[in-house]
Amino acid sequence: MDKIKMTTPIVEMDGDEMTRILWQMIKDNLLLPYIDLKTEYYDLGLEYRDQTDDKVTTDSALATKKYKVAVKCATITPNAARVKEYNLKEMWKSPNGTIRAILDGTVFRAPIVVKGIEPCVINWKKPITIARHAYGDVYKGSEMKIPGAGKVELVYTAADGTEVRELVHNFESAGIVQGMHNINNSIESFARSCFNYALDTKQDLWFATKDTISKKYDHTFKDIFQDIFDAEYENRFQEAGIEYFYTLIDDAVARVMKSEGGYIWACKNYDGDVMSDMVSSAFGSLAMMTSVLVSPDGDFEYEAAHGTVQRHYYQHLKGGETSTNSVATIFAWTGALRKRGELDGNQELAAFADKLEQATIDTIEAGEMTKDLALITTIENPTVLNSENFIKAIATRL
Repeated sequence: MDKIKMTTPIVEMDGDEMTRILWQMIKDNLLLPYIDLKTEYYDLGLEYRDQTDDKVTTDSALATKKYKVAVKCATITPNAARVKEYNLKEMWKSPNGTIRAILDGTVFRAPIVVKGIEPCVINWKKPITIARHAYGDVYKGSEMKIPGAGKVELVYTAADGTEVRELVHNFESAGIVQGMHNINNSIESFARSCFNYALDTKQDLWFATKDTISKKYDHTFKDIFQDIFDAEYENRFQEAGIEYFYTLIDDAVARVMKSEGGYIWACKNYDGDVMSDMVSSAFGSLAMMTSVLVSPDGDFEYEAAHGTVQRHYYQHLKGGETSTNSVATIFAWTGALRKRGELDGNQELAAFADKLEQATIDTIEAGEMTKDLALITTIENPTVLNSENFIKAIATRL
């Protein structure tokens, strides 16, 4: 067959450890035989990030703004042990955090639903997509241990020098205090990314905060979402036949547990951090979780929701056999290829992405899977395949 042609490249961000090994297997077995693959390649492996003083990460994000579509392999965010292991110049920041900041993006995570990998919540029939606001709150908070009696205040000093003070607490003994912030522009970008992604995927959008308790902080989130929806999206949602729905976070949790799924649940930063892990675990496996970063300008960066599978990588280096689940990484590629096809009007490329996803699902539903899925499947007597043979089984169906 003639290979499928591409007119515009995808930004390709290579990564670390076992997922880097899977990355090449996926390209060799599932992509390059069928597609005349055009990518602009960036090596985000930890060694090369260190060599370039992390400039490669910034360059890859700027390339994503240029070409609109990127696909990213899992990467290491180094801690002290990693600095020593890789002999790094410094403890480089999370590549995902750097890319998110440059793209001003929102992370959308959704489980891959497969028969035989049943969710813990029996009434969940369709994926629940978590949209996490990835800026501010406790992740950029300032904290202090209070040693004893005293007064803690919030102080805002305006540009003209005038001050506004708000009492936090009069401490009579030791305690702790935390200050956190957000920015209206970031919340507005979050809202638009959520509304655009809902329209793009034709799903209802839920948003939840605790505005009854947090009457200024959380209420600002609620107001910004509502104002933007009313001014820019209400008619478009009606035309698409989808709904925007706001409720309190505790009510949202109760509704989610009793729902069938099939919607986007937008969460503030901490809520999204927690709920995305809850949803992925309840649907079966973090290795079956897709992740896409969407900017309000319409830039898309697709990746797997999991890490670099360090333990399997060390096994691999010793010559041991691994059975590493590559599904989310495959779906990162299919997401990027489909979006590239949609943006370029390349129906053949978008259709290929659909076929590769179906071949992956069909392989698992036929009882051929990696060890992590075999441990939780309801399919009787599954065939456990190693990392490479699982990808080759998908290639056979493709």
